[in-house]
Amino acid sequence: MKQFEPASSQTEDSVFEVTNLNVSYGRVHVLQDVSFTMGREPLGMLGRNGMGKSTLVKAITGFIPAQSGSITFGGKEILGRSPHHVNRSGIAYVPQGRRIFPSLTVHEHLTMVGAKKSDRWNVASIYDLFPRLAERRKNGGGNLSGGEQQMLAIGRALLSNPRLIVMDEPSEGLAPAVVDNLAEVFRALVGEGQAVLLIEQNLHFATELCDRILIMVNGRIAADLPAHAIAGDAEVQSKYLGVV
Repeated sequence: MKQFEPASSQTEDSVFEVTNLNVSYGRVHVLQDVSFTMGREPLGMLGRNGMGKSTLVKAITGFIPAQSGSITFGGKEILGRSPHHVNRSGIAYVPQGRRIFPSLTVHEHLTMVGAKKSDRWNVASIYDLFPRLAERRKNGGGNLSGGEQQMLAIGRALLSNPRLIVMDEPSEGLAPAVVDNLAEVFRALVGEGQAVLLIEQNLHFATELCDRILIMVNGRIAADLPAHAIAGDAEVQSKYLGVV
């Protein structure tokens, strides 16, 4: 299995870097000097509920402010930028809970993004990636299953033709067969060279898809390990994730 540099090091192919990031809600210090780098490899992040994973995602994508630190993408600082500017910089966000508009059809969700036909990802290629969405193109978002909504959320993110996709708990609440289908899509994207930061609680899903895993505990990166070192070690799982 390919080995990666520790989170504290910098590499020539590093495209995304978080350095000493601190985020607080009032007096609660949620993220504490979070630092890591990633290149084109799919990077997973695991952690129990309340450890700060979603707060990190929201800070990366510009939805909440940070008190200190740095987030750079392609060598440019994006910390403190609006979600719109973060997206324009090349980072797409697949939010936890999908956030689909119930009254808009599948096709309306996809056409509102404004992708060009000449782009790698346009409405036609999203329908090719997710044939089920093509079948349901006239259905409202509120009439879709959880799996279909997740397909739509991913498709919507891809239409900005990002260099990095941040996925927050994409397997949450989905049936095993749907999760397996989602894994196939993930592998296809990575095979094309798409950089993905995968935030998950599903240990199997994350370790099957990512070679490298970060583990967040109490607002800090507690471990940066090869996926096999977590998947095959019950002691590590118990120590960092509370898996018995």
